[in-house]
Amino acid sequence: MKPVVVVYNRLYEEALEYIQASCDVHYFPGYKEKMPEFLEALKGADGLIGSGLKVDEALLDQAPNLKVIANKSVGYDNLDISLLKKSGIRATNTPGVLDDTVADAIVALMLAAARRVPELDQFVKTGGWTESGFKDHQFGVDVHHKKLGIIGMGGIGSRLAKRAHFGFDMTILYHNRSRNEQAESTYDAVYCQVEELLEQSDFVCVMTPLTPQTKGMIGKNEFAQMKKTAIFINASRGAVVDEPALIEALQTKQILGAGLDVFEQEPVERDNPLLSMPNVVTLPHIGSATEETRKKMAMLAAENVVAGVAGGKLKTPIF
Repeated sequence: MKPVVVVYNRLYEEALEYIQASCDVHYFPGYKEKMPEFLEALKGADGLIGSGLKVDEALLDQAPNLKVIANKSVGYDNLDISLLKKSGIRATNTPGVLDDTVADAIVALMLAAARRVPELDQFVKTGGWTESGFKDHQFGVDVHHKKLGIIGMGGIGSRLAKRAHFGFDMTILYHNRSRNEQAESTYDAVYCQVEELLEQSDFVCVMTPLTPQTKGMIGKNEFAQMKKTAIFINASRGAVVDEPALIEALQTKQILGAGLDVFEQEPVERDNPLLSMPNVVTLPHIGSATEETRKKMAMLAAENVVAGVAGGKLKTPIF
């Protein structure tokens, strides 16, 4: 009898076929919370694959046979890790395959915010350039030869440091739970405490996972320590930032601008003040969203779930 795998949210055909070759698959590409058919399928599930579903005690009660969960993402704040460990359920994510793609997106945010690309794009398209001409007060700021502070020098942070160091001659400051000797030797990255990083950096980029320790780690005090010319970039998780404090810092000109791929609530409410600020570049959480990278993520998650239901070695276990 084949193991049973439940797939929620859309999965690329190649990854789906890979799972189907050795497992019975229940596929819910249009998954919505608490779908009766989905909950019914969980009862016989050996494996679960997808992204974003909150896996807690209530869900695990519906899945008594579950052996492995494959998160189709790097982040896994949707998983109750302590509960999974206690229950003997293994869990995986998809690190590595998206590092370069997300680093590209962060560079795009930096450039767009610094050179005011979205704002000036609209200025041209709405006729402002024709009517009034381009003025000095619309100038942006340079990215090259500036200081970039990276909070979280993991895989994505390292790829960002590479682009900033070799592509833009930037000075790299970083803070991490442990020293990254490769980044220090290859990109001349300088390890420092968060306070020093915030005070010195022209661009501050947060690249930490969301944990109880990192939730709200960038708040009013941290924005007050930044330069008034600083641009803040967040492409990790929205909740690592105190969003009202960020809004206040931007409104009071405590910092110059921001580039955001993530928000406290997603999708963003239409009345969120960040959406009406010309000095804020906003993206819909698309850091890894290229066709090539999402396919790699899907296949890695598929390989993990197939190995997991068979009791084999996982490619990228979380614990």
